[in-house]
Amino acid sequence: MFRLIWTLSVHTRDYLHRYMPSNRLLAAIRTRRGLKWGIPAMLVALPYILIASVCSGAAADGGPGWLHLIVLWACWNALKFIIMGPVSVVLLIRARLREAANRRHQRREAVAEADTRVPVLRS
Repeated sequence: MFRLIWTLSVHTRDYLHRYMPSNRLLAAIRTRRGLKWGIPAMLVALPYILIASVCSGAAADGGPGWLHLIVLWACWNALKFIIMGPVSVVLLIRARLREAANRRHQRREAVAEADTRVPVLRS
């Protein structure tokens, strides 16, 4: 039974991660090229917050109960984008520090290799 639940949850997560637009956008932001778009992507949370507000108000005014699911979905997606902004900044800083360390290491290796070369004597 637990195996069935586990398998179902893995397939659901895989499907949502692969086909839902917000998850695809967040996956693109997590790449090295996309890290610079983390802070501007926080603005994507605004429409989700607006959707949550409108649906919450409609549900409170006697609308159908399934609107609460849309509120939950919109709040969840808004939180994902709000959190991704600072996380992408941290990941970008880490990536740039790692790239700078690699450049320093390559420069030191090039200097060490140039120093160990034996000059050629010409006659």
